[in-house]
Amino acid sequence: MPAGAQFIEFIKDQMSDFGPVSVRRMFGGAGVSHQGVTFAIIIEETLYLKEDALNAADFDAESLERFSYAARGGKRIEMRYRRAPPRLMDDRDEMALWCRKSYEAALRARSEKYA
Repeated sequence: MPAGAQFIEFIKDQMSDFGPVSVRRMFGGAGVSHQGVTFAIIIEETLYLKEDALNAADFDAESLERFSYAARGGKRIEMRYRRAPPRLMDDRDEMALWCRKSYEAALRARSEKYA
């Protein structure tokens, strides 16, 4: 089920202290980008933030699961996105902090990809 327009607008508003974000529908969900870099995804009205080795401990400390989906043949594929802590929906300062860390993780992943 794709993310609803109302939820997407809510997320964009919650992220406003981080900076301007754009949301583009993709793969049954939506990608959230800042300055052309996707750092979050929204799937079924759940926000997932980009994870890498430098911010994984933040997600681990809160036992936040990784986004995964079923590929052809039933194989489970995990992506480097983890569920956002629920409190971010009520705390813009905390949302900005987590967005910043996830944006930095996305920048690192992008630079590794082109290295």
